[in-house]
Amino acid sequence: MPKVSIKGNNMPSSPIRKLVPYAEAAKKAGKKIYHLNIGQPDIETPETMLNAIKNSNIKVLEYSHSAGFESYRKKLAVYYNNFKMPVDWHDIIITTGGSEAIEIAMMTCFNAGDEIIIPEPFYANYNGFSCAADVIIKPVKSTIENGFALPPVSEFEKLITPKTKGIMICNPGNPTGYLYTRAELESLKQLILKYDLFLLSDEVYREFCYDGKEYVSVMHLEGIENNVVLLDSISKRYSACGARIGAMISKNKEVMITAMKFAQARLSPPTFGQIGAEAALETPKEYFDKVQKEYVERRNYIIEALNKMEGVFCPKPSGAFYCIARLPIDNADKFCQWLLESFEYEGQTVMLAPATGFYSTPGSGIDEVRLAYVLNIDALKKAMVCLEQALKVYPGRTK
Repeated sequence: MPKVSIKGNNMPSSPIRKLVPYAEAAKKAGKKIYHLNIGQPDIETPETMLNAIKNSNIKVLEYSHSAGFESYRKKLAVYYNNFKMPVDWHDIIITTGGSEAIEIAMMTCFNAGDEIIIPEPFYANYNGFSCAADVIIKPVKSTIENGFALPPVSEFEKLITPKTKGIMICNPGNPTGYLYTRAELESLKQLILKYDLFLLSDEVYREFCYDGKEYVSVMHLEGIENNVVLLDSISKRYSACGARIGAMISKNKEVMITAMKFAQARLSPPTFGQIGAEAALETPKEYFDKVQKEYVERRNYIIEALNKMEGVFCPKPSGAFYCIARLPIDNADKFCQWLLESFEYEGQTVMLAPATGFYSTPGSGIDEVRLAYVLNIDALKKAMVCLEQALKVYPGRTK
């Protein structure tokens, strides 16, 4: 029997989705599960987007241009300009979700064996994308004690070798919810200039910045325009994860010409997704005001509830809709599986994501979990009751 590839064997499983079989078994057993494990909001998708898809009069579902509809890219450029980003529609390639944007960017910017420095914890699928592109991640560790702030630039510099080709960040951050300050990004800019590196920035949560704090894009940093690649998605912005529409943006013409080859090889992004995404740009500001208010209430509730639990610590995030909490447990993977397999409180349990999967340094995040506050307040309250009760009886509790 032929064997699968070494790359396939090395491809990591999703830490967010690997517990799904246990969740399915728990549901079959009659348990109610509160899903805080994945960034799938319960916020309704804007009607402007859904109506555009429903009312489409397409007779033939054709390929689009490999870079995406011209009309969508032109309107998307206006969207970025409204955030004071100097983006032209020629600087944009529409992708099949933000995932494809990251994959194409990595294959465009890096050779096999090149190294990329990423602050950890980071979005778990960066591990998978780097594996697919034969890129080596060199993690620089941020810590829960200071809310996962950007590590000092000196820590980045220690990791730079002749193989280092770039740095990647997520801002606001998944899984931490941390929002980088202008000063932090300016310090990173100096390193990019000093070593002439690529700076990849995943900024899909820009609409979700809280407490009046400033959103600063890498596109706002002057002097590194040819080093910057912006990665984006509509999935979280419009609560449209299933549309599978993202974007790769760069002022570097050589990068975009090269990325276009990969875009052509996969033919085109989804037609209906683009129709919906283009219409979604007309979503009124009131929608985002309401959504942001809702997320702030959810964040405030869940952070307060977590920190009231004995032995639990969770810093307050300033963006996105995630947080990482340190729990009094021996092993996050074991605990999250135990919640589904062996625990219930009044017929209910909660599904969390072990934070181990968001680190690439072995042994990191062993007592941490990521929670996505994507459910309404009533559901969050019930989920927190379940979690508190679970921690009281978990056999592997450490303190």
